[in-house]
Amino acid sequence: MTDLIAESITKLAELIHNRKVSPVEVVQTCLSRIELLNPKLNAIVTIAPNVMEKAREAEAAVMRGDALGSLHGVPLTIKDTIETEGLRTTSGSAMRAQFIPDHDAASVARLKTAGALILGKTNPAEMAMDYSADNPVFGRTNNPHDLSLTPGGSSGGEAAAISSGMSPGGLGSDLAGSIRIPSHFCGIAGLKPSVGQVPGAGQFPPAIGPYSLGAVIGPMARSGDDLHALFNALITTGVSQPFAEPGANIFEERRALRNVVSGCRIAWYTDDKVSPVTEETRCAVETAARALRDAGLTTEETRPPGVERGHDLWLKLFSRASVIQLRNIYAGHEDKGGEFVRWRLATADDTDPASLDDYIGFWLERDRLRDRLIQWMQDNPLIVAPVGATPAYQHDTHKVMVRDSTLSTFRAFSYSQTFNVFDLPVVTIPATRTKAGLPIGVQIIGRPFEEEIVLAAAAIVENALGGWHAPPVFDHWGKH
Repeated sequence: MTDLIAESITKLAELIHNRKVSPVEVVQTCLSRIELLNPKLNAIVTIAPNVMEKAREAEAAVMRGDALGSLHGVPLTIKDTIETEGLRTTSGSAMRAQFIPDHDAASVARLKTAGALILGKTNPAEMAMDYSADNPVFGRTNNPHDLSLTPGGSSGGEAAAISSGMSPGGLGSDLAGSIRIPSHFCGIAGLKPSVGQVPGAGQFPPAIGPYSLGAVIGPMARSGDDLHALFNALITTGVSQPFAEPGANIFEERRALRNVVSGCRIAWYTDDKVSPVTEETRCAVETAARALRDAGLTTEETRPPGVERGHDLWLKLFSRASVIQLRNIYAGHEDKGGEFVRWRLATADDTDPASLDDYIGFWLERDRLRDRLIQWMQDNPLIVAPVGATPAYQHDTHKVMVRDSTLSTFRAFSYSQTFNVFDLPVVTIPATRTKAGLPIGVQIIGRPFEEEIVLAAAAIVENALGGWHAPPVFDHWGKH
């Protein structure tokens, strides 16, 4: 059963479909792994109490010969900001510590329709507000590559659970890199889809108002193929996609997409004029670009137009909205906020908010730059970029030193924020590792609603560079 720990979602679905393994065995393996590792990692904060019952029901369906969905019997985890029927969903806030939704978020419902089992919930930053997985309800999550490091955030618990083998995959959310940064820090794959591809309802804070320009729910897993399988389930409405045997049409479609990608021009860059990156980060992007070139793509180092404005426009469009949401949620109960939320509320008025005219001006600038960038991408349909300035850093880090510059940890991830501002689909995929053994991911960015092309390019990089590598917890804590 320990061999199931690192198995892919697509392989688990195949094994279950072909009666080589039972959903009960898969779930039990995950639960045993959680019992072993979670006390050190604190990544999974709530276990679904009915998960074994659901696994037995899934096993019975297999034995009866029922039609099976594409994810039948596969256990998945869900970020604790995304609602799950009958299963506590706290958003890491003391204000919602006992909140139990009476329905699933639409994204969760679609995974269930595909046959997936909900294993449990994973630790977020409080209200998904910073690049950590630390909150006053559950405390902090540790990075499986080094317990002294943050897994990133705000979907850090999800990334740590997947990387360490406690979960095969699941859902995160992303407004400023919250899927991509933890994926990069923990060495897994994550997809930030275009707004509207995956239903965003049923998360808290809700993706409404200004957030609706760039906030998304998306899949996280250990491989690009698993992202593809989850994404297909998430964009499918109504009846579930049936399970596809290896070699069936879905796999032919993936190969066809990779053939399409082989003719693409790709731009890559490591300097957005906002944040310098470490030399190892630059090398990771170069290495990914070289892998694509070796696969027959045309690559050029060039900075796409407008990316230098991404960070500032993120602050102009979304920062004030986050303050207003926090004030509404914590009004009269500010003492219940964790350290970051209290700081954010206390410092919110240090800078005068923009006038309505200024805000509309920034929105118009965003739209003009986005149009220009998308037009430029007609000739350069894919972009490779850093996720951020650095690999994972120590817990409670507020500033990082990169070359000769001292950056706030928020500014250091301008490369991620930019593509929320411009609403482009992005896959983060592992590329290389630092001398200390920490993973470095890269972003592969595509045109709106071209997730399939982005995933196909990510598969090329993954196949060339090896993808996910088991973190030290596999060796230290029980992997046979």
